[in-house]
Amino acid sequence: MSKSSLLSRLKTEIRRRNYSYRTEQAYTSWIVRFVKFHNLTHPKDMAEPEVVAYLNYLAEDRNVAASTQNQALCAILFLYNHVLEDPLEEMMDFTRAQKPQKLPVVLTRSEVQNVLAHMEGVPGLIAQLLYGAGLRISECLRLRVLDLDFEYNQIQVRSGKGKKDRITVLPQTSKQQLKEQVQRVKLIHKKDAAAGYAETLLPKALSKKYPNAAATLKWQYLFPSPRRSKDPRSGLVHRHHLSDSTIQRKVKQAVKKGGINKHATCHTLRHSFATHLLEDGYDIRTVQELLGHKDVKTTMIYTHIIRNKGSIVKSPIDKLQAV
Repeated sequence: MSKSSLLSRLKTEIRRRNYSYRTEQAYTSWIVRFVKFHNLTHPKDMAEPEVVAYLNYLAEDRNVAASTQNQALCAILFLYNHVLEDPLEEMMDFTRAQKPQKLPVVLTRSEVQNVLAHMEGVPGLIAQLLYGAGLRISECLRLRVLDLDFEYNQIQVRSGKGKKDRITVLPQTSKQQLKEQVQRVKLIHKKDAAAGYAETLLPKALSKKYPNAAATLKWQYLFPSPRRSKDPRSGLVHRHHLSDSTIQRKVKQAVKKGGINKHATCHTLRHSFATHLLEDGYDIRTVQELLGHKDVKTTMIYTHIIRNKGSIVKSPIDKLQAV
């Protein structure tokens, strides 16, 4: 198998499992880097020692983050398991990149209000959902029209992290704006359909199950891109969703305008959602389900944030005034 056919087979196996295009790009990039590191040696002629050497290089020489090294490992394991069909033996002797124990940045309620006050239009509505529903930016941008349930005040999140579906809350504050956004999508879709571009891209499983669904309004993205583009996989010209970089930039600008001296991003709004729910007395299992965490231990980090907040602990000097 040549190197070009190897990458072609890699992409085929990734797509067969319905992995995202970003995962395809990342895995392909890691395999290319792995091969280049070993002077263009074909992966079939390498095994555990070469993989360990590359992982050690990433940790010791490149000083990459633990998540980066883990992504490289996942890409290489995928290659050997599903493309070369020659699984590697267990590797325990490579240097693992250190994962620092850091608490996530959380905004106070007034800071959240400040950020949202400096955002408007569609970016402002998206920011409301990141905080009001605890969505990841990718989950929010992938929402379809039918994912909004105005009767039950809930949002359906499809294929979130770990390929899991879940239900989260639809904020009452955002309800009217979301209804207006659906109407805007309806007008855009009508114009696209008139121009011969009614179809959007559906996951393979859904496109096979509902062959005519791609052209319906309910499956259109809730936050469509201002222009149509060609899908790099299928070649379909359609209207994709907004770019996450656009929203990240708008949030960053709002944080700066609000004079907030924290490293706050789109994900900070999700962290704030979880922390504020726990402060309001909601049980940790409920918060876990709303966030879509696989393990409650992941959700428990927000309890550490609450415990570590200076406002919770009263300084003894403050009691001296009452003596």
